Amino acid sequence: MKDILLILVALFAAPIAGGLIAGVDRRITARFQSRFGPPILQPFYDVFKLFGKGRMIVNNWQVFCTYAYLVGAVLSVVLFFQGSDLLLIFFVQAVGSVFLVMGALSAPSPYSQVGAHRELIQMLTYEPLLVLVFVGIFLVTGSFKVTAAFDLQQPMLLQLPLIYIVLSYALTIKLRKSPFDFSTSHHGHQELVKGMLTEFSGPHLAIIELAHWYETVLILGICALFWSTNIIGMIVLLGVTYFAEILIDNVTPRMTWRWMLGYVWGLGLTMSAVNLIWLYAG
Repeated sequence: MKDILLILVALFAAPIAGGLIAGVDRRITARFQSRFGPPILQPFYDVFKLFGKGRMIVNNWQVFCTYAYLVGAVLSVVLFFQGSDLLLIFFVQAVGSVFLVMGALSAPSPYSQVGAHRELIQMLTYEPLLVLVFVGIFLVTGSFKVTAAFDLQQPMLLQLPLIYIVLSYALTIKLRKSPFDFSTSHHGHQELVKGMLTEFSGPHLAIIELAHWYETVLILGICALFWSTNIIGMIVLLGVTYFAEILIDNVTPRMTWRWMLGYVWGLGLTMSAVNLIWLYAG
């Protein structure tokens, strides 16, 4: 019964939480820009509207890739809520993201093609960092299992402060926020229109947005493991982290993929190495 309850929470509560987070994100962003902003439930209205539109299909492969992306996102969240292996969760999520890129590459649009290649570069940037984050969690807990983090006596953040900053880089890229929003963006300053999402429309674009909500919950769930000893501390940590993401998105310009690769790898790998060496030596 417990496993069934966790699966139901992952399937239904996760997208609701992801949509609400997106709505709060829009409202806070609007306030930063001296606007009132849309209602908190606007992301749900947008998705329901997309589901009601006609199906415009470029090719059948693109449709398959859309559903594969959703399955990968949903399955990774389900595995996380069941306390599964972090490496397995990472692999499932990565496979789903690859299918999204393949769907974008199947369209002949130059915007979609360039956006897909940029998304591949983003994946190349953050995935090695996530592996190092999981290595740090393993050194602290002695296991790659999600459940192992809840057996600790003190928060992991105290032992992995630099690793948490590295994880925030991955979060910024996955949320597609400045300065790393060059494959696709919700903002009007994207010179590639919608980048790799240009050729997706109607219900298929709604499915992608739904999968993105699952991914947001997954990454924030990993962040929550760094303060798993206290629910209040966990909520505060997630609130401060996400507010920082919104702040960075509004005060930084979008940079080039070369800058992203050099900066995130250079600083991220360095901080990861320093934190892991300090943890191992201590």
